[in-house]
Amino acid sequence: MQRRTLIHTAITTLGTAALPSLSFAQSNWPTGKAITYLVPFPAGGTTDVLGRLIAQQLGTALGTSVIIDNRGGAGGSVGSEIASRAAPDGFTMLGGTISSHAINVSLYPKIGYDPIKSFAPVTLIGTNPVVLVVNQASPYKTLKDVIEASKAKASSGGLSSASAGTGTSQHLALELMAYKSGVKFTHIPYKGSGPAIQDVIGGQVEMMFDTTVVAGPHIQSGKLRAIAVTSAKRLASLPNVPTVAESGVPGLQDFAVESWQAIFVPAGTPQPVVDRLHNEIRAILAKPEMQEKMKGFGMEPADMTTAQIAAFQKSEVEKWAQVIKAANIKPD
Repeated sequence: MQRRTLIHTAITTLGTAALPSLSFAQSNWPTGKAITYLVPFPAGGTTDVLGRLIAQQLGTALGTSVIIDNRGGAGGSVGSEIASRAAPDGFTMLGGTISSHAINVSLYPKIGYDPIKSFAPVTLIGTNPVVLVVNQASPYKTLKDVIEASKAKASSGGLSSASAGTGTSQHLALELMAYKSGVKFTHIPYKGSGPAIQDVIGGQVEMMFDTTVVAGPHIQSGKLRAIAVTSAKRLASLPNVPTVAESGVPGLQDFAVESWQAIFVPAGTPQPVVDRLHNEIRAILAKPEMQEKMKGFGMEPADMTTAQIAAFQKSEVEKWAQVIKAANIKPD
């Protein structure tokens, strides 16, 4: 009840600030008013940092202010619901992710928005590949080793695998591999990647899927061994690490998992506004300094049309719905 009251208050506040009519948005946008860039996660995370980098330059390009508004909660669902109910006038943007716009609709019993119908895609900022890692002293050197060892331990639940929490991309990468390979693993959820990966380093847990942002430094230091990346092709930052699809494990020939960051606006936002935002943000992301900063996050740049983003998002929603149902995953 408290969460619903908070959302209602936030929506009312945002809606009051978004009174200009659609005709005003189409003819004068974005004259005379600041744009709100909703980040549905707390400050300091990847979505927030990317949003602030983009907002500063976008405001300059559009001749107005772009203000970040952090509304975290429920894996991005709270802020996304607020954005979905904002006026579709071009003055509200949302930083969406694989969680808020592909996973949550199947993970949570009820969210107050439809990740596809409630929004129009603007830009896919980039993807963040996931890598399977084990402790440096682990006997497992290939994905086939991991699969065979987990088969051998099937009676006790298979190899243990940590994650940043139930329903995260790390957890779902594990469940997708289990689903496609038919091999059991024991999922051990933590409250964040930090403590989870430390227990893999310490040998308390046998393996973990995590983003290259988190796992990369430990791979470079030699504390972790990279077994496979979940991207469609090998990563420039880990050129000697094969993809899961290259492993030769039956059922995993088309395996691909990449966390992603995108920007959406409320459904019904005028197409000229969507197109202008898409073009301005793509120009910002193409700048060399932005490319370098994204690489620092371990992100692979993405360049899709809005139609391609819509098709990609639809496929992501369908894929994770199937995995969540098959694994009977419930939120913590």
